[in-house]
Amino acid sequence: MNCKSNTLRDAVVLALAVGAGGTATAAYAQESSNPTNLDRIEVTGSRIRGSEMETQQPIISLDRQTLEKQGFTSVADVLQNLTSAGSPAISRADALASGENVGGYYIDIRNLGAPRTLVLINGKRAGATTGGYQDLGQIPFSSIERIDILKDGASSIYGSDAIAGVVNIITRKRFDGAEAGAYFGQFSEGDSDTEQYWLTIGSQGERGGVTLPAEYYKQDPVFAKDRDFSAYGNAGPDYPGSGWSPVSYNGSWSGPCGPGGATTWCTLNQGGDPTNVADYHPITAAEYANSNQEMYLQTGIERKSLYVNANYDLTDTVVFNADMLYNERQTHQQIAGYPYQSGSFGTPLDADSAFNPVGRDVAFRRRLWEVPRTTDSSLKTLRFAPTISGAFQIGDHAWDWDVGALWNRNDTTKTGHGDASLIATEQALGPSFINGDGVAQCGTAANPIDLGSCRPWNPLLPYGVAGQGSLSDPDLQKFLFPYYTDTGRTKTTSYTANLSGSIVTLPAGDLGLAVGVEHREESGRFVPDAFNQSGQSTGLAATTTEGKYELDEIYLELNVPILADMAFAKELSLNVATRYSDYDNFGDTTNSKFGLVWRPIDGLLIRGTYAEGFRAPTIDNLYGGIGSSFESYVDPCGIGAPNSVNGNAACNAAGVPAGYVQLGQGLVPCTAYPCQTPDQFISGSNPNLLPEKSKSKTAGIVWSPQWVEGLDLSLDWYSYKITDAIISDSVDRILRDCYVLGNASRCDGITRAADGHISAMFYGLANLGELETEGYDFGVKYRLPEFGIGQFSIDWQTSYVSKYDEAGQDSDGNDIMIGRVGDAGYFRVRSNVGVDWSLGDFSVNYTARYYSGMKESCVTNRPCTDPDHYANGEPDPVRWTGSNTFHDLQVSWKAPWNATIAIGANNVFDHQGPIMFSSPNSDFAYYGGFDYSRFIYAKYVQRF
Repeated sequence: MNCKSNTLRDAVVLALAVGAGGTATAAYAQESSNPTNLDRIEVTGSRIRGSEMETQQPIISLDRQTLEKQGFTSVADVLQNLTSAGSPAISRADALASGENVGGYYIDIRNLGAPRTLVLINGKRAGATTGGYQDLGQIPFSSIERIDILKDGASSIYGSDAIAGVVNIITRKRFDGAEAGAYFGQFSEGDSDTEQYWLTIGSQGERGGVTLPAEYYKQDPVFAKDRDFSAYGNAGPDYPGSGWSPVSYNGSWSGPCGPGGATTWCTLNQGGDPTNVADYHPITAAEYANSNQEMYLQTGIERKSLYVNANYDLTDTVVFNADMLYNERQTHQQIAGYPYQSGSFGTPLDADSAFNPVGRDVAFRRRLWEVPRTTDSSLKTLRFAPTISGAFQIGDHAWDWDVGALWNRNDTTKTGHGDASLIATEQALGPSFINGDGVAQCGTAANPIDLGSCRPWNPLLPYGVAGQGSLSDPDLQKFLFPYYTDTGRTKTTSYTANLSGSIVTLPAGDLGLAVGVEHREESGRFVPDAFNQSGQSTGLAATTTEGKYELDEIYLELNVPILADMAFAKELSLNVATRYSDYDNFGDTTNSKFGLVWRPIDGLLIRGTYAEGFRAPTIDNLYGGIGSSFESYVDPCGIGAPNSVNGNAACNAAGVPAGYVQLGQGLVPCTAYPCQTPDQFISGSNPNLLPEKSKSKTAGIVWSPQWVEGLDLSLDWYSYKITDAIISDSVDRILRDCYVLGNASRCDGITRAADGHISAMFYGLANLGELETEGYDFGVKYRLPEFGIGQFSIDWQTSYVSKYDEAGQDSDGNDIMIGRVGDAGYFRVRSNVGVDWSLGDFSVNYTARYYSGMKESCVTNRPCTDPDHYANGEPDPVRWTGSNTFHDLQVSWKAPWNATIAIGANNVFDHQGPIMFSSPNSDFAYYGGFDYSRFIYAKYVQRF
């Protein structure tokens, strides 16, 4: 690489989860609905057409029939249940997540990160956010013919991002007739009402035709308060009150109150007079706020889609094809009202406020409970992908060609409400008085401010208590809480030309060749609301992300037959591909791939690949503005930290008091670690980033024993290594370097308040990451002989992860590789077994989805199953949880009037996963990738 310097609980729907299994044995791609030239089909992962090309790499193909036997209604849900899928990139249980990517559905193969899995639609890239996330939610489920999943690196074929694998969604074409359907479902608790309607019509003439699927989908949100694992706080039902915030909706102020007169946080007695100091008492833990009571556990979503495929035979050998897509997706998030702390913004309750009980400026804390924070995210996708393709003959050798273009535009609008304007709060908390009409008014009697311009606020008046200055007043809410609008647009433009065919016939077969060129342009802009850019609201600060880049690429692929039809060599062939990419920002890179296929006997195939890959820095990586977040971390200068260094030279120089305990939300001492900061930390992009690099290897065997008809077995080994990975320079790494290792240069971005807590920090992106993973995929598919009691088929797919290591540092600053296998989401084993039975017009499909046990670091005052555990030569106490299995069931009937009726349930036994105190892929004490409860559905499909 050369780099430049610069409703229906009783109703129930089609399709239970054959989960990860898919179809055959990860060896065979499915036919499209137009089987023309079947001997020269193009397969995901290769540009050379040929009926045997799909066997050279580990591919799973999910055809439409398979998809219809699952109880899922989106591409993302189907793919997330593959055994090779990692944790959800942005789980719908990540209620506190914010930014451009929130609201989308993404797939993460091998836990290598969603931006490292390339998503294609009919072989062309799906549109991406400025962060490189490709939203699967933009693809209408009813438009899909099949989904190919290549579990191997493919940068030599497709370019950047195809590190972990490729998902290629093939849409329906040449459909003749009409199909309409409806789906209804909900959790057994009666929430998350889901409805989906679709209509697919198509007409085919002598030379061409049109296929048009239209779809509407809506799923209501689920509240955290409606599930045991999320209702009671951050540790489940056995620890009520854990994680509750001292920044309460009751409101409190700092001063002496109650017996003894000590300074503390004081809150109003029930029925008390808010202007009378004697009517306040020290706030108790029982009066803290359980923010989960206002938060969504699962976001709501609404989607409207229209897809059109048009094709026309220009001549007998030249075809015009065009794909057009319009999708509009709306998602809705809600989290608890903002935990307002006057000390964070320099806005005390003014001494001259009509609501001040002591006549001096007082610091206060108040959860803005009456106005929960909501975000409505809208994504509109417009996509047009025309292609002209053809075929010709040179002697006995067939050739195929195509030229095409892609225009994809994603428009994002995010509307937020519930964060307070700091301009308004400063006025509302300033001087005020009771006017002659007995109404609280901003300003003074001598210099009043019109009520239309300012509304006084009494932050000491608890939630649910009426009175002047109450936050329940609609006029006050209107004054304090404006609507915030973020906008964004990303565009992908590409032009491609491809040629493939056979050059010459060798003794073992045709020498296949594919060559092609591509020019691609990526541009993106995401503009946060002016309030957020200026920092004049309680929302997370952010600035504009804007940038673009262009690239030119050329690739070459050869398929070389070496031996054929010989003893112990029915086939021996070599596939070689290389791709040169020239970017106008970082420079150029060349990536190659080698694949070998050996069939020693009929029914037995042995294959292997070696691939180089890369991921170019995204627009957000390079040109992103700054963003802010409330980070969870461990302060090594706090005495509660493992191996605390409180009192050393670096901590003393930073002004950290001896015996300091890390302070969390509300500046309350932390009782569990990592602990969330009470202040926003700032992160940013890096224009000098270089591409990530990867090397992947696979080796596999596919066996279809001839003496057992219908049985297919496959076993694949994989290994990935990623270097120069783009990661955020973590808060914990910076603190360790500064205070534990004494590297003074790493302390520059850290600001501490007088009490010792970290009040501000900046950290950015860097090519610091390294990652290695290795494992096995095992597949069994067996279609039994047909019996009098019906036809049975079994599909069993298992993924075993033997290694998943990330670069890190030990407490001495030594570079080490940290093992993650067994961490939540990094399952040692995932296994899906599906059993399908059919008899006449009836069928039953059952799937069991198995996840091996997980581990998490032990936390204070919580169960610890292995307190003596060591890792990397250091104490590493861990808590283990058991394995989990979810069962899905669907029953369907083909009605004589050409309809299909299905009922089913996902997680039919209502299994609930374990409490996880670390809240992995979630903002609650539960793994975000697990089912929340039993989901019941019903589906009707009518064909005409």
